[in-house]
Amino acid sequence: MDKGWGVVIVAAGRGTRMGTTESKQFLLLQDKPVFIHTLEVFAALDEVHEMVLVTGAADVERCQDWVKEYQLDSRVRVIPGGKERQHSVHKGLKALGTDWVLVHDGVRPFVNHEQIKGCMEAAISGGASVLAVPVKDTIKQVNAEGVVTATPDRSSLWSIQTPQAFRLSSLLSAYESAEQDGFLGTDDAMLAERQGMSVKVVEGNYTNIKLTTPEDLEYAAFLLGGEKKR
Repeated sequence: MDKGWGVVIVAAGRGTRMGTTESKQFLLLQDKPVFIHTLEVFAALDEVHEMVLVTGAADVERCQDWVKEYQLDSRVRVIPGGKERQHSVHKGLKALGTDWVLVHDGVRPFVNHEQIKGCMEAAISGGASVLAVPVKDTIKQVNAEGVVTATPDRSSLWSIQTPQAFRLSSLLSAYESAEQDGFLGTDDAMLAERQGMSVKVVEGNYTNIKLTTPEDLEYAAFLLGGEKKR
């Protein structure tokens, strides 16, 4: 029997580049915490059977309060994360009992259902997928002295976003292997690639931003205003 999709939403970071005392996932967008906007997108999908929000140990209680306030408590469990993002995701994966999993950044509230379902379909057909957009700018490889050493062909470069979709058992295996070897990756797909898994790229949208800087927050308010008008 197909146990459907689970979702791990990661909201455990501190986000020092935002320049605020509050963690970026808890900042308000139109009087609602950023991570709640994100949870609501996934909670509205019938394909999603389980959702886990992974946050800092000190933030579990207030996240539970917010989840209840926005009537998401029947859909979302809140658990404490680990030292690094990778450790937090691993905890989230172990809390799920589904066949498939989507891993998503709590500070990417503008992903839409079409993009999420595209990742789901690509993962089911190929085993793993990531949402991404083609790189717009020329990328330079630079050494420690600040000197350009290479200019990769831009046509082959993609900026990777989330969600990233996998068969849960396969991603768990990749995480356990990384933990045993003391390997830290920069995203979930990197651990899957390390295990020899093929990862399909699904083209997303440039508005699926990760809120990192004050400028991102201003752009997010603009995007949210546009959504409300539509």
